[in-house]
Amino acid sequence: MAGAYEKNPGDHRRKWDKDEYERLAQERLEEEERKQLEKELREPHQKRELLKPREYKVDLDSKLGKSQVITKTTPASQQGGYYCNVCDCVVKDSINFLDHINGKKHQRNLGMSMKIERSSLDQVKKRFEINKKKMEEKKKEYDFEERLKELKEEEEKQKAYKKEKRKERKRKAEPDDSEGPSDMAAVMGFSGFGGSKK
Repeated sequence: MAGAYEKNPGDHRRKWDKDEYERLAQERLEEEERKQLEKELREPHQKRELLKPREYKVDLDSKLGKSQVITKTTPASQQGGYYCNVCDCVVKDSINFLDHINGKKHQRNLGMSMKIERSSLDQVKKRFEINKKKMEEKKKEYDFEERLKELKEEEEKQKAYKKEKRKERKRKAEPDDSEGPSDMAAVMGFSGFGGSKK
């Protein structure tokens, strides 16, 4: 670093050679650009698939509630937690596992980019037609006669319940004369408390 600063006997401060540092920075940038070009020439750019929905169910419940002995020699796929065989990693809980399999690194290892296919107007119209047909099928399945029958049965149940309640209230309201006057009333000389209307 002879050119890093000039020595001046009268001045003890360091003087930086700006031209030399600019030259070094320029050389470093050119070297990085050259390496980048070589890398691009060696590795052709991969065309990744567009992101698409998963065709399988994610298994989060298979190891739930099970205990397992783990030693130092246990392979990663059998250790505690959720194992991703695509990325060869173990994730400790289900939320982080779902984040991992939906993440950029996992999708890249599967050969997908994080871009989705843009739908055309025709595709959207077709999807609306399909959904409309499904709704019409559900309406056809909904049988009007069957629904009327269910409503009538429900009304009959309600009427029977109300009728039973009324009978129960009447039974409670009527005095119970089957026993006759109690022993205490006979000793005191009266048969009732005088609240009945005749």
